[in-house]
Amino acid sequence: MAVTVETLDKLERRITLTLSAEAVQKEVATRLQRLAKTVKADGFRPGKVPMSVVAQRYGMSVQYEVMNDKLGEAFSQAANEAKLRVAGSPRIEQKEGEAQDGQIAFNAVFEVYPEVKIGDLSAVEIERVSADVSDEAIDKTLDILRKQRRTFNQRPAAEAAADGDRVTIDFEGKIDGVPFEGGKAEGFQFLLGEGRMLEAFEKAVRGMKAGESKTFPLKFPDDYHGKDVAGKEADFLVTLKKVESQVLPEVDEAFIKGLGIEAGTVDALRADIKKNLEREVKFRVAARNKGAVMDALVKAAELDVPKALVESELGRLIEAARADLKQRGVKDADKAQIPAEIFQPQAERRVRLGLIVAELVRANNLQAQPDQLRAHIEEMAQSYEQPAQVVSWYMSDRQRMAEVEAVVIEGNVADFVLGKAKVSDKSLAFDELMGQQG
Repeated sequence: MAVTVETLDKLERRITLTLSAEAVQKEVATRLQRLAKTVKADGFRPGKVPMSVVAQRYGMSVQYEVMNDKLGEAFSQAANEAKLRVAGSPRIEQKEGEAQDGQIAFNAVFEVYPEVKIGDLSAVEIERVSADVSDEAIDKTLDILRKQRRTFNQRPAAEAAADGDRVTIDFEGKIDGVPFEGGKAEGFQFLLGEGRMLEAFEKAVRGMKAGESKTFPLKFPDDYHGKDVAGKEADFLVTLKKVESQVLPEVDEAFIKGLGIEAGTVDALRADIKKNLEREVKFRVAARNKGAVMDALVKAAELDVPKALVESELGRLIEAARADLKQRGVKDADKAQIPAEIFQPQAERRVRLGLIVAELVRANNLQAQPDQLRAHIEEMAQSYEQPAQVVSWYMSDRQRMAEVEAVVIEGNVADFVLGKAKVSDKSLAFDELMGQQG
């Protein structure tokens, strides 16, 4: 029997499903008889509970299960017969009125996947970036490695604190003469000139000597993370307890071998740093160019977005937000009420892009190949101490492999689009790509 499909909206459809009341009741009876063999009830031996008792206790739940199963089968069969690509789950409700001719009728309302129309990619304009690892970038990384292993020597009391020194202080802040939460500490350490403290605070401490105290005003920025004090002015009393100068290690054989470079030479160290930076640059350039491609595709494609898929994506984003809150130690994070509208634009964009990418992959055979997956995992693994174990860790888990596959497919799509579009190339400085300040 042909399936009649009603169009309710751009993507919304409705079909009628019918179930045989006799077939439903027969299946309910079969399941209850099967259940009766194992069910336990006071006063009866296992397997000897009367069917009337079993039906009274479990009849409603079994009836619900059978109806769900039968409706699921009927909907799947009808959708296949009508060659429909269903997006999300259907809403199924019994039609009003009594069952006729032993048939129970239901309305199934659902959405279908949209037609994705992708414009002329040769007319799309995309800026493709690139970046090189300079000697300056290697020098900066080497400086960071030295700072991570620095030691400190206490300065004589007569010497003033300067940028690069580690200072130990006691401080207390008050707003309108009243102390505030987080405004007091003893034995607090920080390095002058590294931007950990507000500029006004560092300016006040700079030039002080051990044993000195100072009172100074400080206005908190309007966007300060502590909302209770943001935009307000406080008076701070600070006492400098100790000043220590930093001592950076020499880049000698011992230092280099301590970093895992067996050759122990400066050239070998710089070569290793360059290789690691080039790997990071490659990933960042790829991510940035992929983002530019995805932005261009959103503009170039025409499609209606199924609401059901957006709702599903919203649910995932909200659960991810709760998981993040829980990881940060927020109490009852799994029960946090997170407004869905916060993630609405993100969810819609994700669904839209997913449909566009899927269409490009289908139409142009851009699926991830096994050798691509392996190569991507091996490249990621090179930044770890034991790459082989990292490769095995990925290859042994379907979920992790699915995540890698998604990345590789997006890379294939990006390469495909860049090969068709009007591309302008731009070379970025290393610091700009990495988001560092010069």
